[in-house]
Amino acid sequence: MKKLFNWFLFLILAAGFCFFFYVLLSYDYPWKQIAPYRMNLLRGWGMTVIISACALILSTLFGSLLLAGQLGNHRPTQILSRVYVEIIRGTPLLVQILIIFYMMADAAGLENKFLIGTLILSVFSGAYLSEIFRGGIESIPKSQIESARAIGLTEMQIYRFVIIPQAIRRVLPAVSGQFANLIKDSSLLYVIGFGEFTMQARQVNAATFSTFAAYIPLAIGYLILTIPLAILSHRLEKRFRYEH
Repeated sequence: MKKLFNWFLFLILAAGFCFFFYVLLSYDYPWKQIAPYRMNLLRGWGMTVIISACALILSTLFGSLLLAGQLGNHRPTQILSRVYVEIIRGTPLLVQILIIFYMMADAAGLENKFLIGTLILSVFSGAYLSEIFRGGIESIPKSQIESARAIGLTEMQIYRFVIIPQAIRRVLPAVSGQFANLIKDSSLLYVIGFGEFTMQARQVNAATFSTFAAYIPLAIGYLILTIPLAILSHRLEKRFRYEH
């Protein structure tokens, strides 16, 4: 019954949104002008899906490595990991894209924009994920860890059976939000000429001068990608909530 009410409320809000834009604003939507470019938008959306999926996987791995570096016993690795995280979090993604593409990638002879874009998103999001992971692990009460040691569990077993299951439940909302941000952050790759969704929408706008009609599909396309993440996160939270 609750789910039915939520869906009903969502439909009411959606209908109100459409009523506002179509009736109150009386905007003449030039859909026929952008129709010839629908395949361009679809291809751009597909590229966003692919590069986001690759970056999600790599950023999770990279964030885990940074987490291991910060929580390890090797002091230089701890310092380097910490400094890297602070530099990434303290500078805009747009600046990082320009520096990595026009300086580092050019010096290394890399020309594949898909590869460069994936690496940029991965190293950026990985820094944030490492902090999310670290916060989840350090939120576990030390009394539980001491109790686990007292009954003879090894460090690996403590992480596997005590720390990680609880940490996962605690970091799921933040991780889901970061993944959604990563998908949206991929829109900045248009500055290096990568043909993702936003760049295609900008090209449609430049060709048709139909700004609103070109960017409405852009907003819908990103919602199609981010809403399932939110739903999946909610379901995983419910699953782990009752796992003891």
